[in-house]
Amino acid sequence: MAMVDLAPFDLVGMREQLWLRKNEEDSGYEVCCIPFYAYGLALGDVVAKSGTGIVYGVVSKSGRRVLRVFFADPRPPADSRPELRGAVHFVGLLSEWNGDRHVAIDVPDISLMQSVFDSVQKEIKNGTAFWEWSDAKAFSST
Repeated sequence: MAMVDLAPFDLVGMREQLWLRKNEEDSGYEVCCIPFYAYGLALGDVVAKSGTGIVYGVVSKSGRRVLRVFFADPRPPADSRPELRGAVHFVGLLSEWNGDRHVAIDVPDISLMQSVFDSVQKEIKNGTAFWEWSDAKAFSST
């Protein structure tokens, strides 16, 4: 495991814990989880970490992306979370939930995403759900 300092992403004083495994091909560590808050990282990316367990750079990209969706409160009567869970499962994507309002979805291929986008489109239009790509900003450690 290692930590990512989230200060470069306007979350001063916060850190995100990532699960890593040693990459035998080089001196990096493969990301083995779907990042929720750190920008510029995705499942399978290879990162560099310090001796104190802080991720400080990206060695190589996996080609994957992370779609993050946040569901605001109060929840509308037509809650799209069950539909989103179904779409993610049907397409065979990996996802991780942080509570019941924030999901990070692993995207190995953008062509698989239409049903996922469709499942939350109404809430996004109504302002009760918000989304972003984790690669909207580059990874930074300073």
